[in-house]
Amino acid sequence: MCSRISRFPAIRIRILPNASQRSVTVSTETSVNNFLNSIELEAIGRSIGKIGRVLNIQLDNNSINAKIELGIPANSLVDALRAQVETELRIETGLESVSVDIETRVSSHAVQGNLKPIPGIKNIIAIASGKGGVGKSTVAVNVALALASEGASVGMLDADIYGPSQPHMLGVAGEQPVSEDGKSMLPLMAHGLQVMSIGFLVDPDQPMVWRGPMVTSALNQLMHQTNWDDLDYLIVDMPPGTGDIQLTLSQKVPVSGAVIVTTPQNIATLDARKGLAMFRKVSIPVLGVVENMSTHICSSCGHAAAIFGTGGADQMVADFDIPLLGQLPLEARIREHADSGVPTVIADPESAAAMAYRAIALQIASLQAEQRADYSSKFGNIVVEENK
Repeated sequence: MCSRISRFPAIRIRILPNASQRSVTVSTETSVNNFLNSIELEAIGRSIGKIGRVLNIQLDNNSINAKIELGIPANSLVDALRAQVETELRIETGLESVSVDIETRVSSHAVQGNLKPIPGIKNIIAIASGKGGVGKSTVAVNVALALASEGASVGMLDADIYGPSQPHMLGVAGEQPVSEDGKSMLPLMAHGLQVMSIGFLVDPDQPMVWRGPMVTSALNQLMHQTNWDDLDYLIVDMPPGTGDIQLTLSQKVPVSGAVIVTTPQNIATLDARKGLAMFRKVSIPVLGVVENMSTHICSSCGHAAAIFGTGGADQMVADFDIPLLGQLPLEARIREHADSGVPTVIADPESAAAMAYRAIALQIASLQAEQRADYSSKFGNIVVEENK
């Protein structure tokens, strides 16, 4: 195994004349900056430069202090990431006194077309499937809770007008949102999530016999007339298919990324591929595919069986050149947790299933962080007036 050659042999820092506040050469700081950006974070699988930035570097002949900002929620990982970066800096520079401060801040990312971000929401991520019955809603709620557990401010919009399930899964069925001004609604809170659903506004036993225009109008109201409070992510639990409501969301709602949920068998992936193609057609980045119910885990003996077959998601990601975000088991406990109103990430946070949801959420956040940032909120409206 070849030994690593340091870019900082016996790191000699040239002192600039008359520079009491800045004692190192620009080239040295640049080298340290470049090295930091190149470090691949083991717990995330991506380099600092792809999902974050170096905010500040202070170094002299004896020490280095660096401040790094990551564009993902990762509260549980910060200590391990700091230890890794400090170790690699010590090896690279030969200095013992190395201190790295890591903070996290989620930024807004670009959306499709000429749409503007919705006030109070940095990123809208659509969780979709081309077919019902693949467990999309269960994936959506656990991903949302996993992001929140890492420090993000997260909302959940149940966009399945015909069959809302998030109120039940989050244990808030029967509750109603409050309106303080008669024009907008406050989202309900459940397990730290801000939640809105048509299920809060109608009788749970009432069938939604609505035509397309009524459905799309209801979705727009839920999206725009809810007072979302400074969300890093709004997770949208999409209805299955590629009909009116999917097109409305794709064309009129500023979506920064989409995730496709499927099961392994061909009959599910055939429809999932159509959903993926729809998002691409309207220029919404597809962050990846989640294969749900990948294997059945026997509750008695723990035996794993691929009862829905294998390879469906693998073929999708190969054909469309997108990541496989993760594979989730078919477990009775996941269903039991959802039915009880306390999803797996909250009910059994140390279980293998919860860890799988967390890993998928981390992948989604990391891929979103790699997308082009949105700076539209930094600029005011430009008005051109004629000279009088």
